[in-house]
Amino acid sequence: MSAQPPSDSLAAAPPPAGTPASPAPAWHALPPETVLSRIGSREEGLTVEEAGERLARYGPNVIQREKAEGPLKLLWRQINNPLIWVLIASAVLAIAMGKVTDGLVVAAVVVLNTLIGFVQEYRAGKAIEALSAMVPEIATVMRGGHKVSVPAASLVPGDVVQLASGDRVPADMRLLVSRNLHVEEAALTGESVPSHKYVAAVAEDAELGDRASLVFGGTLVTSGTGSAVVVATGGASELGRISTLLSEATDLQTPLTKALATIGKYITIAILVVSAVLLGVGLWRGYEGSEAILVAITLAVAAIPEGLPAIVTIALAIGVQRMAARRAVIRKLPAVETLGSTTVICSDKTGTLTRNEMTVQALWTPAGRYAFSGVGYAPRGELRREGQVLDEPPEDVRELLLAGALCNDAALQGRDGKWEMTGDPTEGALVVSAEKAGLRVEEVRRRHARVDAIPFESEHQYMATLHEAGPGRRRIVLKGAPEVVLRRCAMGGDHEVEAVLGEVEQLARQGMRVLAVAHREVPASHACLRAEDVEGGLELLGLQGMIDPPREEAIAAVKACHEAGIIVKMITGDHHATAEAIGAQLGLHPEGSRGVTGAQLAAMDDARLTEVAGTTNVFARVAPEHKLRLVRALQSRQHVVAMTGDGVNDAPALKQANIGVAMGITGTAVSKEAADIVLADDNFASIAAAVEEGRRVYDNLIKSLAFVLPTNLGLALILMFGVAFFPIQDINGDLVPLMAMLPTQLLWINLVATVSLALPLAFEAREADIMRRAPRAPDAPVLNRFVVMRTALVAVLMAAGAIGLFLHEYRLELPRVGHEVALAEAQTMAVNTVISFQIFYMLMCRTLTGSLWKVGLFSNRTVFVGVGALVALQAAFMYVPFMQRVFDTAPLGVRAIGLSVLVGAVVLPVVGVEKWLLQRSGYSVVTQVRRQGRLPA
Repeated sequence: MSAQPPSDSLAAAPPPAGTPASPAPAWHALPPETVLSRIGSREEGLTVEEAGERLARYGPNVIQREKAEGPLKLLWRQINNPLIWVLIASAVLAIAMGKVTDGLVVAAVVVLNTLIGFVQEYRAGKAIEALSAMVPEIATVMRGGHKVSVPAASLVPGDVVQLASGDRVPADMRLLVSRNLHVEEAALTGESVPSHKYVAAVAEDAELGDRASLVFGGTLVTSGTGSAVVVATGGASELGRISTLLSEATDLQTPLTKALATIGKYITIAILVVSAVLLGVGLWRGYEGSEAILVAITLAVAAIPEGLPAIVTIALAIGVQRMAARRAVIRKLPAVETLGSTTVICSDKTGTLTRNEMTVQALWTPAGRYAFSGVGYAPRGELRREGQVLDEPPEDVRELLLAGALCNDAALQGRDGKWEMTGDPTEGALVVSAEKAGLRVEEVRRRHARVDAIPFESEHQYMATLHEAGPGRRRIVLKGAPEVVLRRCAMGGDHEVEAVLGEVEQLARQGMRVLAVAHREVPASHACLRAEDVEGGLELLGLQGMIDPPREEAIAAVKACHEAGIIVKMITGDHHATAEAIGAQLGLHPEGSRGVTGAQLAAMDDARLTEVAGTTNVFARVAPEHKLRLVRALQSRQHVVAMTGDGVNDAPALKQANIGVAMGITGTAVSKEAADIVLADDNFASIAAAVEEGRRVYDNLIKSLAFVLPTNLGLALILMFGVAFFPIQDINGDLVPLMAMLPTQLLWINLVATVSLALPLAFEAREADIMRRAPRAPDAPVLNRFVVMRTALVAVLMAAGAIGLFLHEYRLELPRVGHEVALAEAQTMAVNTVISFQIFYMLMCRTLTGSLWKVGLFSNRTVFVGVGALVALQAAFMYVPFMQRVFDTAPLGVRAIGLSVLVGAVVLPVVGVEKWLLQRSGYSVVTQVRRQGRLPA
């Protein structure tokens, strides 16, 4: 064989940088000798010179890493915000005009908000780096006929690699030799049990999980040995292809970030327009230019909700803590709220909706059908026949279960109420079924000691064992594929064989993996087991049907999601029949719908795929690019998509989804890094709990927004009123506006008072119907009609109360103490009045349209902590000398404070009457949010 490969022989190898990859040959469909010929190699491997030449030409066997965003880019994204630019301009102008304290305070607000956002986003995505970590560091290869260990990064197409149990496969390879080789591919294909690998070629159009003649980089050898020739490395491997898909997937803005960006844009435009108008009014009234500019800056400081980013971030952080208590770990803060707006959950099957523990659910013996209850490896369950529970297994069932436990290498261990399986999951299911029926497997194996065995090989599709069976007797037990076992059994004729195969087909239609078990007795002189001993003459004991069943809590969680208006779709790499069966048990199938396979998806154009994505809820044999297309198709229908998964194959779709949910126990590093949320218990039920928390977070954020915005509008109205109607002369005779508040005092209200009172709203209990209402429309505005009307009502009340008391106090004190002291006292009283309004209005915001008494005055004790903290801070604001100097405040007496509180309390009856009118009209904030957007089809 020529050492130099033909020019097209390395089509699957990674091309040099900048060169597009050629289509890879269907290596799985070619015989081994043809593969070796095409790739220019031989069974004894490449020479050192050939390997070096190919490494120089095709590059190392590594996944190219995508450069993460640097800190400066993240920092710029926090600053590049319209509201932040307005504040920066205000700070610069204030300092330039000599108002250094005011300017520095505004600048400090900018720095604080920027740092909050920067810390939140600092952890850049590292999914592609995690992919690289899945490739082992060392591989055993044949070089020039000698077995040597080399760095996995130096592997090239044509290298012949030796594989053994426990090895991580270093590259995509075509098998040359296979001895009972099983490979764990769940992370790549979604298969719930290790895949059996063999040398024989398979169909060219076989799905990824059916390419039994190939092993893929990053997967794990669980048993057996083999050798294989490398056909794809680095970027051309399946891992490399997923890496490419991952880099193409785009992170989307969450509904909350979109809504806040829209609010920011509108507020910025309004501030610029009103500031320009106010500047013009000031100049028209005869104010000095510098004074008019300062007024415009003050208005900007008043109208911008500086505390809102901190309120949102802290409210989300509280949601993070609550979700962590419910087994959902949040990696990206906005994901907390996004869960609440989710309209579709696309879930992987294995380990998420199911336990990833094969379980025998059906038995058949010539005497009839039986069923086992129970899920997973815990040996708890009941044996039933025709719905009746059997206290003791009949003799035919006992013999079937005994034989299945003997012809078996798996072992079950229980510790502290937890059960773990060692060995093949299929064999583990047989051990558990025997234990459920009262057989003590370890004791049974001691009593029926194994003498010899023929291990399972893909070529013959069975396993056989020889056991002691009593004085002068031994017993051969055979288990394997039903058609293989039946050929070796003494049957009553073709009709009997067809009847058994009919039972097999019925179990297979339920998505079960079926094993047949047979036996025969031999004399005690039978010392060893040979293939000819199991060629015929055996007695069929029966069939065992097993499946990785749905978690019981997942069934309830799916139902809860449906009640909440959320569609659940299962997207798996497992077999079609299995997916159909699990989907039916979970209640996923819409009436009249059927599952769709990856091959069918691949044949669809985008328009047809979008249609199918909306009407089908079960997808089987799906490849990574199909998952990505499905997520994008659903998003094109305006869905907010949550995607769950644990494997490498899930990572691109996890990143593309509006919210990616990875598994914490079985999840790969790749899937966790690509996800927004990691489930600590790998349980789909935790998603339903997280959705509930997400909706609660959103509800409470709306309450916070309805509380914050009236303050900013009210402060803007207070300033505009003073500029427009109350010009006075300063000591130099210049005309200046009578300002009810200074910029530093406005910041005190916006940052200290508003944040102190808004944060307790994040702790409000969830509304009673939170999981019985449809998701809000993705494009529904946060500033809906209700929020706008409530903001205007409370702002006007607040402005009227504060201006009235300010003018009253100023005119009352002016003759007695003079302009400067009277102004300080009146401004302090105006601040007190606004804060009194805030305290009483915050109580009304605990429920937006319902009665405060219905919620319970003491149901959220953090409200009183917030009020108490603010009262203490406000006392310092008025009476501590240092604070008086910074904020230009004056101490107030009992009369002034009492008036402020009394005027502030006016908001209670006014908003109470508004709520009563809304309730009488049947108005619902949730309904309004849904109506003003468009729910996805």
